[in-house]
Amino acid sequence: MVRVELKGLFTVKAKGRTYHYAWRGGPRLPGAPGSPEFMAAYADALASRKVSDDGKVRGLVALYRASPAFTGLADTTRRIWARWLDRVVDRFGDYRVGLFDHPDKIRPVIKRWRDTWADRPRSADYAIQVLSRVLAYAVELDRIRANPCEGIKGLYTVDRSDVIWTDDDLDAIRKHASSEVWAGINLAAHTGFRAEDLRRLSWSHVGEFEIVIPTSKSRGGKSAFVPLYDDLRAILASIPRRSTTVLTNERGRPWKDGPNGSGFREARAESLPARDLHFHDLRGTFATRAHMAGLSNREIAELLGWEEARVDQIIRRYVGRKAIAQGMIRKLNRKG
Repeated sequence: MVRVELKGLFTVKAKGRTYHYAWRGGPRLPGAPGSPEFMAAYADALASRKVSDDGKVRGLVALYRASPAFTGLADTTRRIWARWLDRVVDRFGDYRVGLFDHPDKIRPVIKRWRDTWADRPRSADYAIQVLSRVLAYAVELDRIRANPCEGIKGLYTVDRSDVIWTDDDLDAIRKHASSEVWAGINLAAHTGFRAEDLRRLSWSHVGEFEIVIPTSKSRGGKSAFVPLYDDLRAILASIPRRSTTVLTNERGRPWKDGPNGSGFREARAESLPARDLHFHDLRGTFATRAHMAGLSNREIAELLGWEEARVDQIIRRYVGRKAIAQGMIRKLNRKG
């Protein structure tokens, strides 16, 4: 008899006998694998499961995965969210979607699930974020009336609004960083570009008066740009043109270090052991410099590719309070 490989088939051996199930926890299949009786039972089981899943969270997640709301996410975000969607299905897959229309019953369950990552607050918040997006999709489909995740507070609390790289910080890490790593850091501090966009930055993106690059986070739907002011021109002029991409290693290959690379982490550990600085904080460093230079929130938002509706919130998050105070002092002094 022909041997077949069926997706999800679950096999158990007990007391010298072998039993086959359509999936773990699914119905037992009669006959031998590949036989007409076996294949007919397997097909019926899958068909019944498909119907039964239509009203369950696993079916909702499958619809969400196929929707533009998920497929339109940036590649990195989509990969991360896919893992969390699997966890959502593992925990809530067999729940009826309609149950989530009863917040008094389901919110305690959601919170207990979140709290399984209480020792990893960022992971806990990721769990709620992804589940919330799936349930928001259910609202869009008119499957439930409201999203029960709304109002559930995150466990990870950190205010990085005052965490920026100072000139002293940059001077310190420059002494320990390789020329490749320093070029990436310096360019990030003077453009505000994300690490993913810096990796893709090509000399063709550098025009006569500005750098314009489609942002990776928007999958090319939006562009970030920065004018070629004197300091930025000087930095670009100091970078050897070894390839079509701006940032390369000494062999002319594209820059791969970035925020997770060993070169950056080692240089930061050696030069700034007492400072909790991230590569992404260089984005806030640029925002602070732009603010201090007198650019408006709208102008900064345009430079960084941020939504204008959120600009005040984001600027407050990234721009140091001391920098804001200093800017106010200069304005008030000019009025005097």
